[in-house]
Amino acid sequence: MAHGITTVHVAYVREKAGHALVAARQWIPREHIDDPAKQQIMGLPDDLVFRTKGQLAIDLLAEVFADGIWLDFVCGDEVYGACTRLREYLEGRGQGYVLRVPSNFHLTMARGVRLSCKQAAARLLASGRSWETRSAGKGSKGARWYAWAWLATISPRHYLLVRRHLITGELAFHYCYVPQGRPLSLSRLARAAGLRWPVEESFEFSKGCFGLDQSQVRLYTAIARHTVLAMAALAICAVTAALLRRRTGTQAPPPVRPGQPPPADPGMIPLTVPETARLLASPPPPRSAGHWLNWRRRHQALSAWHHQRTRLTRDTEITQVS
Repeated sequence: MAHGITTVHVAYVREKAGHALVAARQWIPREHIDDPAKQQIMGLPDDLVFRTKGQLAIDLLAEVFADGIWLDFVCGDEVYGACTRLREYLEGRGQGYVLRVPSNFHLTMARGVRLSCKQAAARLLASGRSWETRSAGKGSKGARWYAWAWLATISPRHYLLVRRHLITGELAFHYCYVPQGRPLSLSRLARAAGLRWPVEESFEFSKGCFGLDQSQVRLYTAIARHTVLAMAALAICAVTAALLRRRTGTQAPPPVRPGQPPPADPGMIPLTVPETARLLASPPPPRSAGHWLNWRRRHQALSAWHHQRTRLTRDTEITQVS
């Protein structure tokens, strides 16, 4: 959402490669569509009908699938997890999903007992069942650890995945569907649930580097054009950075023990999307600007190494407990 404009986006994430926004559709409130004055002011098409965010997500995913894009899991927050039509659409296509759901979301457990997620978590905590501590993926400062538990439901293809914060104890719930014949493990579901971080990074890049939220337009068509241009610029830089990742990433191996001295040569981090955008927009002169770019990437590599060493002690303790 930017300047009061709400848009439903689809982000494509590929581990160890990159991520970008690949589809978008504006969400227009029903009262705006039904009001002739607002419809004219916003430049809304005459045939535009109201669609919920879940319905827009179905429309966008249908376009993505039609383009031949294959998805391991579809992930989304509570707005989409609570949308029955979206879940039914994905299951009808045999598409796996890991969707966040609210604590009052109800499901039927393996023994036929119907409970809310909050009630299921309370039983889980009261039973003394051990939680498995696993990483939800790596961030810039190392692995992101949480405690996880998963519960079977009356359906052999559906599961409730519960995430618990290791410090605050805050709980998050994910309703999961795994089609028959697809690999199933707690690690795969946890990593899918952790994809929120690269999605947020895609929004950060699109806004900070390409002005996704900086347009001054207010008409429906103009907003759509600006959104497409910003997404296209992000996609170009994301693909470029992914193709150059192995050639430009020369980072030293990560630390393996607390107190380990830093490497003599930290190397350089791979070209990031923001750096790629700067290079494509205005290639640096062969000396000063290029030297500054290399220095910055080398400094970031050293900073990341120290962050990883700082967290190494805690991460080691976590893996030993699990």
